[in-house]
Amino acid sequence: MAMTRVRPATPNDSATIVQLVQSLAVFEKEPIETVQLTEADVLRDSFGDSPLFETLLAELDGIAVGFALFFHKYSTWQGRPSLHLEDLYVEEHARGNGLGMDLMRELARIAEERGCARFELSVLDWNPTREFYHRIGFENMEEWLSYRLDEPGIAKLAREG
Repeated sequence: MAMTRVRPATPNDSATIVQLVQSLAVFEKEPIETVQLTEADVLRDSFGDSPLFETLLAELDGIAVGFALFFHKYSTWQGRPSLHLEDLYVEEHARGNGLGMDLMRELARIAEERGCARFELSVLDWNPTREFYHRIGFENMEEWLSYRLDEPGIAKLAREG
């Protein structure tokens, strides 16, 4: 029987995190070149003086085969933090071992320990993982639409208002 484990990432895992994000890009049908994340970015933004995100790694027989990258947001309605799951991914060959559920349970524990009022995520409309999220109690926020402004748009807005 395969040994599974979920653990917090350490600075030594930076290259693994980048590799898993690249695998996620391929799964999401994006060219691997679209991933600009580097080991230096991970070291700075996850393990530096002001961490912007945290990562959990899912291991199968001692090898990292999945991850959950998350950070905190703030709910003005609740007056408490929310946990936001940016990415969750388990490599195809490792699926079926419960690692996705293990990652979600650990995230829920973290959210509970930190007093989070919400645990939020976004998922692509075609992703079959949507059923997994529904099964464990997540609801699709149909009335909320996602909006994004990329770097050129940010620059334009900042200069032109």
